[in-house]
Amino acid sequence: MKRIQWFPGHMTKAMRMMEKEVSLADGIIYVLDARCPAATFNPKLLEIAGAKPVLYILNKADLADGRADNLLKLIPNAIKVNAAIASSRKDIIGAINNLVAEKRERNLAKGYSKIFRFLVVGVPNTGKSTIINLLAGSKRTVTGNKAGVTRGKQWIRLDGFELLDTPGTMPPSCDNQALALHLAYVGSINDDILDLDDIALELLGELFEKYPKRLEERYGICGGTKLEMLESVCAKRGFIMRGGEYDFERGIRAVIDDFRKGRLGAITLDTPDDIKEVFNRG
Repeated sequence: MKRIQWFPGHMTKAMRMMEKEVSLADGIIYVLDARCPAATFNPKLLEIAGAKPVLYILNKADLADGRADNLLKLIPNAIKVNAAIASSRKDIIGAINNLVAEKRERNLAKGYSKIFRFLVVGVPNTGKSTIINLLAGSKRTVTGNKAGVTRGKQWIRLDGFELLDTPGTMPPSCDNQALALHLAYVGSINDDILDLDDIALELLGELFEKYPKRLEERYGICGGTKLEMLESVCAKRGFIMRGGEYDFERGIRAVIDDFRKGRLGAITLDTPDDIKEVFNRG
């Protein structure tokens, strides 16, 4: 398949904006996708943090299976949540407060208190804006299930602290094409610049390797080449055109949508080795 690459464009401007705003922040809230935290980790965003404390939030935990717990243990100062449910609010606020607990105590000992500020960062479509809206208790930022929704800077005042929602920012490139594929699967890369035929075939191949029972239950796939698996999808879903030919376009979209919307069950793509490689390098 063709090498996956992207052209950040506005992301350079976003990085410069964050570099200016980080001086006003007391810490960084780094949002990752629980299904692929290594793939959604951009080391350039961590460089911006400098020595400031970082809280990692593995969001969309409802879409990740129990293997994500093993990944969580390998990431320092991390929690796993589903920002789509209200009960996650308490966990996130508790983790944020723990991030600056020592600094708050020192301030109180000196006789003053302050509003702590945090930059919320991450690659596109990890749920940064959804987390802020959850914490604010209202729709304070624009969200969407697609890459590149948040563009400008927005300081959001909450009880006891402020958050800056930042644009989703990709690294300049990704040498690890396996992780780049994971970014494509979860929608962090704009579909318009991808060859979705290749993405769907690679997704079927990886899922057959890691979750064969899911493919058998959903599509009746029991083996074969990637193309044969896609044919099984089309046959199972009735994607047949006149003349009996398979409607591969509908099959491709079905595979990607089924994965992204959790219809294939909870799935974790990254491995502990992925986490170790990325975080040690980052």
